[in-house]
Amino acid sequence: MEFAELIKTAKVENVQLSCPGLPPIKGTLCITSHHLLLSSQPGGHGEQGTVELWLLIRNVDAVEKSVQNLGWYQTSRTNSSHQETRIASSLGTITLKCKDLKVLQLEIPGMEECLNIASSTEALSSVDSVMMMYPFFYRPQSMKLKDGWQLYPLQHYYQQIASETSAWRLSCVNGDFTICSSYPLAVIVPATVDDNVLKKAARFRQGGRFPVLSYYHKKNGTVMLRSSQPLIGPNRKRCQEDELLLSAVLDGGERGFIIDTRSAQAAKQARVMGGGTEPKSSYPHWKRLHRPLERGRPLQESFIKLVEACNDTSLSMDRWLSKLESSKWLAHVKGALSTACLAAQCMEREEACVLVHGAEGTDTTLLVTALAQVILDPDCRTLTGFQGLLEREWIEAGHPFHFRCAHSAYSHSRLKQEAPIFLLFLDCVWQLGRQFPFSLQFNERLLLVLFEHTYASCYGTFLCNSEKERCLCEVKEKTHSLWSWLNQPSELKKHLNPLYTYNALVIWPSVEPQSLQLWQGLFLRWIRSSQYLDEAWAEIQRLATNCEDAPEESAGCTLCHSQPDAAYPLTITGTANEG
Repeated sequence: MEFAELIKTAKVENVQLSCPGLPPIKGTLCITSHHLLLSSQPGGHGEQGTVELWLLIRNVDAVEKSVQNLGWYQTSRTNSSHQETRIASSLGTITLKCKDLKVLQLEIPGMEECLNIASSTEALSSVDSVMMMYPFFYRPQSMKLKDGWQLYPLQHYYQQIASETSAWRLSCVNGDFTICSSYPLAVIVPATVDDNVLKKAARFRQGGRFPVLSYYHKKNGTVMLRSSQPLIGPNRKRCQEDELLLSAVLDGGERGFIIDTRSAQAAKQARVMGGGTEPKSSYPHWKRLHRPLERGRPLQESFIKLVEACNDTSLSMDRWLSKLESSKWLAHVKGALSTACLAAQCMEREEACVLVHGAEGTDTTLLVTALAQVILDPDCRTLTGFQGLLEREWIEAGHPFHFRCAHSAYSHSRLKQEAPIFLLFLDCVWQLGRQFPFSLQFNERLLLVLFEHTYASCYGTFLCNSEKERCLCEVKEKTHSLWSWLNQPSELKKHLNPLYTYNALVIWPSVEPQSLQLWQGLFLRWIRSSQYLDEAWAEIQRLATNCEDAPEESAGCTLCHSQPDAAYPLTITGTANEG
């Protein structure tokens, strides 16, 4: 397929762009294989020089179009009379609803041009081939392809664990991805269990996702594991190797907890289809706890309803609160945080090991294990530690980003595999940052950047569904890493929390209704101006910098920081950049 085949009209003059929070911009619209580019007419609307819009077409979630026929009369004068001639024309309007939740409107002169731009945008935004996406064509001069891909290897994390205990080893049993297609090449497993046991245990778990170490709690030596559901089936099958693997995690008479992210009824129904959960008789030292978390279609519908409510500015306060509650989004946030706290409590207070799984083990399982680590581990609350956590618990652990983030809240297609699981995780982390504003080294801006790049990016970090797919597509050889860009000094300082202070304690969030708030910086950022919050946080940044520069004067300095970080600024307008 050639991109040129999908572009019916490449250039249109006198196109007007309307965008919330900005004055209309009129200029020339060009459509390329990966971008919509609108270049304004110099000096228009009191502007100095040219203003450009760069919109990554992959960011377009839905295209809505309407065409209006216009007609007027033009008077012409002859020697003996005046003659009126009817002139017909048309004006088309294209509304682009983007995956990052902003809505743009383009007014295009000419019906044919409007329809061509709309159909071309729809076709280009729907290209499903990973290797045809923009990250494989993006080549900024300031970065090298190899940078950023080896910043957070699992081997480094294993070395940290090995310095504390010899009870675990790094296994390459999945070195060719034949044991589990969604696991990485290397996994951390009990040292007393050999690879042959792992291979047989993998056959007993859905998708081959046998229990592997997710987190080692240095304080008391407990661990958190993750896996998929066991294939018990209606005949109550057993697997001695799987039982041996989980038994090897516990030391002597210790006990462990299995947190199943499905309801007891759902787990029972899964047994009819060949799945199920660990029976007490076969796993006597493990206690099963069910904490159902929504995923898939229900979570996607909740996201859609919330965005619809946020975009309806005509709602009264009562009606708005009713729609917010009926979307159930904050209920999902509460459920995720509560389950993560349960896992953290089992490890911190009960000093017990934990196994987390649902059905496939690629969605709510990762949500719980990643959140629990942010709650427990101060290292995961640093900027580099958080990036490493995302690599281990989401990217390498096999969260299917390509499927889950194919569309956002505006798309008219309703694919079963779409679900904003990772967005829910980011929202939960934002809630933690709001309740503990000193304890996270990164700010809200980082979370917003991560949200944007999971749905549409010029970097390859969130491409594909697994490490196996990334290897087949040569993502690490042919695209740039998001971490390479984020960790540049000029970008790094934008994502740091100026109020951060290292906190070695566990941060236990409140999940009471009054404690959880709508993430306005995300869901309302294109609707309500963040000017005053931006100014306030700029002043806080200045004060914090002054305190660092003059430590002898900072002892008595108190900064009020109960508000979250300001919303991420609009990034699609301004002077031309790298796209």
